[in-house]
Amino acid sequence: MTNEPPPEVNLGSPRTYRRFDRSQRIEHAVFLISFTVLGITGLAQKFATSPGGETLIRLLGGIEFTRIIHRSAAMVLMVVAIYHILGLLYRVFVRRVKLSIMPVLQDLRDLMQDVFFYLGLRNSRARHGRYSYVEKAEYWALVWGTIIMAITGFMMWNPISSARLLPGETIPAAKAAHGGEALLAVSAIILWHFYHVHIRHLNLSMFTGWLSRREMEHEHPAELDDIDAGLVKPEPAPEVIRRREAIYIPIAAVLALIMGFSLFAFVTFEETAIETVPLGESVAAFLPLTPTPAPTPLPLPTTDETLPASWLARYEGLLRDRCSTCHGFTTVGGLSLASYELALDGGNNGPALVPRDAEASMLVVVQAAGNHPGQLSPEELEDVIAWIEAGAPER
Repeated sequence: MTNEPPPEVNLGSPRTYRRFDRSQRIEHAVFLISFTVLGITGLAQKFATSPGGETLIRLLGGIEFTRIIHRSAAMVLMVVAIYHILGLLYRVFVRRVKLSIMPVLQDLRDLMQDVFFYLGLRNSRARHGRYSYVEKAEYWALVWGTIIMAITGFMMWNPISSARLLPGETIPAAKAAHGGEALLAVSAIILWHFYHVHIRHLNLSMFTGWLSRREMEHEHPAELDDIDAGLVKPEPAPEVIRRREAIYIPIAAVLALIMGFSLFAFVTFEETAIETVPLGESVAAFLPLTPTPAPTPLPLPTTDETLPASWLARYEGLLRDRCSTCHGFTTVGGLSLASYELALDGGNNGPALVPRDAEASMLVVVQAAGNHPGQLSPEELEDVIAWIEAGAPER
């Protein structure tokens, strides 16, 4: 965490003003990358049954690899959050920088001033300081969103452990909140942040670190007035910073260890399967050569190998192994294969099973297209088709 230079630095003409130091710019760049990856992979999973979602998941290497990328980006985002907390504490306790990002009553006055200005009732806009109410709203929305995503993400990442402490209904509730917050965050970045930073006025200070005097007059005139009037608090002396660092660094190291251990526990709390569960091994049942004598011998049931296989005997287990991630308790596309009746009811696109009509069965239609996250092998698909054409018996 390097020392920031004075607010105003004369680099010739025009004068430029320090806005963000190098560590803040690096932090923003890493956050930008992790947020973008999370948005792409998260929305692909949320809309996995849409044409765009299926295409994106296929380009990312399948649903399992998409989940790995998403969770890796989540870990990077949490590391950035830890770094941000430690950096913020450093600036407050060592550099004694004023927390200008905190909301104050003046922000409400500035908001009303701008509203009246846009309505033609005032002659000028509000004169913002270090951070405007717009920037403060964005920052605290980001903080709140990160907390929500972390809590709901933990519950989805560790569903078994979460269900031991909370009612089972909280898991799908966490999934709904996680997806809704993701949509809100992506929409806010595209519609709000991009407009204020890249369209209304191109502000590159988060990449260059500097603002020109003209930009300061337009974006932060009140801060510029304080700089011109010499009201900005000077940098602490180097020996004062070193003395404060001697106290802060050990405390920060302890905090970093605690938060680092918490992050490690977050991602290893529960061994959650993210790979498709393979089919169980088929073995011949052991039969003794000499049957155990029975007081009253019972007639053995007769078998007819020409009879077709049934849902309970074969296909319930096959579809549970391949499809339960999206079509078990979770009903992607409105479809659940948790029971024979639900398979007959089908989902948004029609019944999964239509006895004696494989072409009308959405299970066959989707599987025949190939590249499905729970794709059956060609032999398994042929077996399923034969079973459906035989009437798809349940027993």
